[in-house]
Amino acid sequence: MAITGAAGRIGSVVRAGLRDEVERLVLVDRVGLTPQSPKEVVHQLDLRDAEAVTAALKDVDAVVHLGGVPDEAPLPELLDGNVRGTHNLLEAARLQGVRRVVLASSNRVSGFYPVAQTVTPDMPVRPDGLYGVSKVAVEALGRLYADKFGLSVVCLRIGSFEDAPSEPRHLSTWLSPRDCLGFVRAALAAPEVRFETAYAVSANTRRFWDTDAGAELGYVPVDDAEVFVSRLPAGGYPAGSDPQGGEYASAEFTLRHL
Repeated sequence: MAITGAAGRIGSVVRAGLRDEVERLVLVDRVGLTPQSPKEVVHQLDLRDAEAVTAALKDVDAVVHLGGVPDEAPLPELLDGNVRGTHNLLEAARLQGVRRVVLASSNRVSGFYPVAQTVTPDMPVRPDGLYGVSKVAVEALGRLYADKFGLSVVCLRIGSFEDAPSEPRHLSTWLSPRDCLGFVRAALAAPEVRFETAYAVSANTRRFWDTDAGAELGYVPVDDAEVFVSRLPAGGYPAGSDPQGGEYASAEFTLRHL
């Protein structure tokens, strides 16, 4: 199997967690990586290089696609890094006969829903910024390649990935490293999937998102941000009418990139 964005925070966790579970692990990133096991094969490349991406996926049966621009940025940068990069990855998977592609989407595709509303993956998207828009496009590309070319695709709408919650909003959005790895494992192994979208979020008492789709993939999260509530600043939890995206939904967060 392969991991793009393998040098990133989530990529590093997935790499360490899956290394001993596969026969061969292909690591793709723009920065140089050093193999930590005879199983690991490293490719330093830019996902915008379609030929290099296709070559890297030779004899790969599954891909966890974590590479791309990780936060709000000017739209041309997001289109280049997230949308174009994902298209190259999916086209490479099609050409190389990859069995399963797991795409890293984001909770920020629905960040304008109010805190008081529980959101499911089948509800209309309401992105909270340009980054969210780029992840909507990532999901649309995944759906296209599933419908048109028969590729098996799982989109994980990743929550706030942290070792522990660091702000009140994380009481709803936190994704622990353990649960992150659990969702990825399930997305790779779930049988008979053509296209599926699930929120990857820990079992937070206050979570905004429905996790039934994740359970259908075969994983039920175990960690709850509530155990950290005493470590967080008092107050500051968003009101029911506030957008789930918090500061990401503010005009100021995007205006500086326009």
